[in-house]
Amino acid sequence: MKRFIVFVIAVISSFSTAVLAQTTDKGTITEKIKVAGNCGMCKQRIENAAYGKGVKHAEWDKATGMLTVTYRTDKTSGTDILKRIASVGHDADELHADSAAYQKLPACCAYKTNPNRH
Repeated sequence: MKRFIVFVIAVISSFSTAVLAQTTDKGTITEKIKVAGNCGMCKQRIENAAYGKGVKHAEWDKATGMLTVTYRTDKTSGTDILKRIASVGHDADELHADSAAYQKLPACCAYKTNPNRH
């Protein structure tokens, strides 16, 4: 019986923790954005560009090409984030990179002409 009570308490406490972990701040949204890139330098450039006023978290996954970004909707928008990323030379969702910025990328980061992820 004692083990049963300990088990029930453990289940209840883990459930309440899971509910708290899913709660987000009002006005905060997390989105996934497809961003073209090849390497660790791309990752750093993409994440730095994504960060701006209102952005709480930005992480680009090289393997999937997905940027997960969490931001406050009263401070910035998804469109603003896309524009910042495109301005440093990376295609972001439907927004194409600024051509002058793309030309300045190192050879290993030129994802259009060097599609090898490394």
